[in-house]
Amino acid sequence: MVPVIVSFFTLFAFTQAQLSALQIDWIIRNLTVVLGAQWGDEGKGKVVDLLATESDIICRCQGGNNAGHTVVVDGKEYDFHLLPSGIINSKALSVIGNGVVIHLPGLFEEAEKNEKKGLKDWEKRLIISDRAHIVFDFHQAVDGLQEVQRQAQEGKNIGTTKKGIGPTYSSKASRTGLRICDLLADFKDFSMRFKNLAQQYQAMFPTLEVDVDGQLKKLKEYAERIRPMVRDGVYFMYDAINGPPKKILVEGANAALLDIDFGTYPFVTSSNCTVGGVCTGLGIPPLNIGDVYGVVKAYTTRVGIGAFPTEQLNEVGELLQTRGHEVGVTTGRKRRCGWLDLVILRYANMINGFTAFALTKLDILDVMDEIKVGVSYKLNGKKIPYFPANMDVLQKVEVEYEKLPGWKSDTSTCRKWEDLPVKAQNYIRFVEIHVGVPIKWVGVGKARESMIQLF
Repeated sequence: MVPVIVSFFTLFAFTQAQLSALQIDWIIRNLTVVLGAQWGDEGKGKVVDLLATESDIICRCQGGNNAGHTVVVDGKEYDFHLLPSGIINSKALSVIGNGVVIHLPGLFEEAEKNEKKGLKDWEKRLIISDRAHIVFDFHQAVDGLQEVQRQAQEGKNIGTTKKGIGPTYSSKASRTGLRICDLLADFKDFSMRFKNLAQQYQAMFPTLEVDVDGQLKKLKEYAERIRPMVRDGVYFMYDAINGPPKKILVEGANAALLDIDFGTYPFVTSSNCTVGGVCTGLGIPPLNIGDVYGVVKAYTTRVGIGAFPTEQLNEVGELLQTRGHEVGVTTGRKRRCGWLDLVILRYANMINGFTAFALTKLDILDVMDEIKVGVSYKLNGKKIPYFPANMDVLQKVEVEYEKLPGWKSDTSTCRKWEDLPVKAQNYIRFVEIHVGVPIKWVGVGKARESMIQLF
């Protein structure tokens, strides 16, 4: 009898048609990502809100309540810090991923404030990853103490939001942090680890006071409030991607120039707010990422200290600050303002590979006679083809500008490309050509209907 040998590869081989079907399936299940392309405050919340109306799931993948997104719907202004901006969509689920650090008192305080403005039943459509790390009150206190210490030792601080984000990510990296899954497990074990962590910080900062028993009592109460919302984030996202087709939207917090690896270090946030943070912050493969939209303000702003090559410490900066109402959503600090910087946009695009841009707050430039755009940097009289990593070097660059004529007319009522003044159209095309990324939306006001879609 001749033995029948069946190849392993014969049993498991895919036909070309099956492979094609799989590839098509993968494309259908891609995620859409919205990221900041400058130093934050670009208007990501508005773009997310626009896309969220057609999404089934909206996710946050990194950062904490140091982020601030403002969304205006039906004349009501909502401020979000931990909750994804898409929480307004009553038909969608919102996800806080494992890469986010969560201050539970801040989460519920934020929810209550927005409930008063009309947000309903948010807790029924919020999913929290059990692998997300917890921001404790003492993390926030330590954040402030570290800023004081930096000021005393170096004569300058970083300008953090003092929301405890950096210390929490430090606890995470040093493997002493506590996660949502720990809070919902054995509370006796959680309490012991909480006390140990608090004592570690008290040893480093002798003036730090921690009401251990009081905080543990509150945390036990929060545990029961969030328990119905907590899921295994990896399995949830896998099912969302591989189950019945769904539109999934990922909302980045902070922005490219604040990324811990690629931003203007050390004046950055403590997480990866570029596209790589989407994969690590939600537990999803790069394969599933589809369109990556970068949000860009029609000029440039940043909060806090750090290099800012196109900053205008003059009447132009004051005009942009006043007309743009440039005040931080989270901190209440005035934002520093300057001309649009295409060097940082090209740099952000190198890292993120943007599909298209959303250009916001074009209407703020309506009154300008002349508009400058930073197109390149010079160092010691020579043009440099890169964005400097070293902040002392970045402080020394000379910006080369292109001057464009202002359009001197109101764009806030424009709702189509054809409605925009020709000189405003030229400004938009100038940015597209010099960065090599098309602009899909143009924002000319706060409201949802003020976003002009170009294609």
